[in-house]
Amino acid sequence: MGLRRALPPKPPSASTTAVIRHRKSNSNNNNQSSSTSVTVADHRSPSPIPKASDALPLPLYLTNGIFFTLFFSVAYFLLHRWREKIRSSTPLHVVSVSELAAIVSLIASFIYLLGFFGIDFVQSFIATSRVDDDTFTLENDTVHHPKPKPTPRIMKSEDDEEIVKSVVSGLIPSYSLESKLGDCRRAASIRREALERKTGRLLLGLPLEGFDYESILGQCCEMPIGYVQIPVGIAGPLLLNGGEYMVPMATTEGCLVASTNRGCKAVFSSGGATAILLKDGMTRAPVVRFGTAARAASLKFFLEDRINFDTLSIVFNKSSRFARLQSIQCSIAGKNMYIRFTCSTGDAMGMNMVSKGVQNVLDFLHIDFPDMDVIGISGNFCSDKKPAAVNWIEGRGRSVVCEAVITEEVVRKVLKTTVPALVELNMLKNLAGSAIAGSLGGFNAHAANIVSAIFIATGQDPAQNIESSHCITMMEAVNGGKDLHVSVTMPAIEVGTVGGGTQLASQAACLNLLGVKGSSKESPGSNARLLATIVAGSVLAGELSLMSAISEGQLVKSHMKYNRSNQDDSNHVLVDYIKKNIFKLKV
Repeated sequence: MGLRRALPPKPPSASTTAVIRHRKSNSNNNNQSSSTSVTVADHRSPSPIPKASDALPLPLYLTNGIFFTLFFSVAYFLLHRWREKIRSSTPLHVVSVSELAAIVSLIASFIYLLGFFGIDFVQSFIATSRVDDDTFTLENDTVHHPKPKPTPRIMKSEDDEEIVKSVVSGLIPSYSLESKLGDCRRAASIRREALERKTGRLLLGLPLEGFDYESILGQCCEMPIGYVQIPVGIAGPLLLNGGEYMVPMATTEGCLVASTNRGCKAVFSSGGATAILLKDGMTRAPVVRFGTAARAASLKFFLEDRINFDTLSIVFNKSSRFARLQSIQCSIAGKNMYIRFTCSTGDAMGMNMVSKGVQNVLDFLHIDFPDMDVIGISGNFCSDKKPAAVNWIEGRGRSVVCEAVITEEVVRKVLKTTVPALVELNMLKNLAGSAIAGSLGGFNAHAANIVSAIFIATGQDPAQNIESSHCITMMEAVNGGKDLHVSVTMPAIEVGTVGGGTQLASQAACLNLLGVKGSSKESPGSNARLLATIVAGSVLAGELSLMSAISEGQLVKSHMKYNRSNQDDSNHVLVDYIKKNIFKLKV
């Protein structure tokens, strides 16, 4: 018999079940052959990870002590005997039985001690090199052992291993690892390992290395265990207000970057687009309660008085050197009042800035209105990260309108459609269709696609895509019906170039590509305003391209070509082959 692979036999137990199958087959009185298959299913918990020291007959610490003692003892004995031989002029090569045994013991202990320093490496190697298929074959006899469940890897440091066990058991809260260890990278690694052990699921596809975890501490993400990779594409150049911009877009949707890039080409070929900033003000709206509706109304009249507004502006603006109170809008519901503060925020998106200013004003109002009960710093009249008519009508963040005139030739050659087709589709789809759907701020083809991709690439808050994607797309024929005038109006683009995720390395690089990284020293707020206009210009380009694809029936074709997996492609080829050869099947 030939041994292909041998594994140590497992001792039998009460929980082990053996199933033996015996098969025999005969064909035309030929030689009889048989094969026996033994399958062993062990329902016990997985055995511990084997170690190199398991091969020793005694515990590792005891074996080490014996060989250390043996090495130095025989070394001393041999040196002592050799000294006696030298003094008595006895040849050294003449050895007694005791000396021969001592030499053999010295060599054996030396070999062991030499190998001892590599035992830790051997143990770690064995721990990570698990046997994938516990199967050995003796010619026709095959024994299959079930694959063990994935076992947790051993941490490099004994201290880390103890910390992981403490996190799993609940002795150390996972959220406190950064403060206790003082090392964000190490904390993420320990938290990840503890999570894998608690859930029994490995995070093999989630990268851990190559990220600066110090940069997100206390401002971007809590309890990190890795980071998600999102590809970043480039659309452009976008010719906007005389400047050219290469627009970074982080997305996993096929055709989106290519489509926006085609729209940028159409805008560029027609002389560029023009964007105008209409408003620039972030909002926060606390909700307060009084004992009566009359008291709530008295505060409303107080806040709407221009004389009082000047005083409140001074109180509000103390929160930041960039915050400047612009307006206060009040709405009453019984004895509850909602106060919507609007202020400029420089180059920051500004949520924290406006919240600080609002808190200053509320503290000040308590002097004249001690019976005012502040229910919440935000009462949803702001309105943040929710579709709301107040944002659609009043605006929030940066309000922008962007327009361009696309020539007939560009519409025909680049967009592969006609001006009348685009105008009709926009009216029936973006305007009438959205109205029938009861859309709120959604009178567009796919503004959210472009907004989300740019937001993720530049470190904006992706949840604010909700109100930032409010957009109405308008198209009409101009210049005697030959050319196309297209515009997008976006009243609530909430972006910033400082704070939050904008300071992360990848996102800062994308902002730098656009020339809007950080805060503008010469004109505070100009970088954020420019970024808002670039978002609007990119949305205009995306609207142009998608509407053209829909009008000419290119949408499905492009997605079938660029947004399908290899498996889908192989199935598609198989279907085409069957169609071409269907007559053969009929025959």
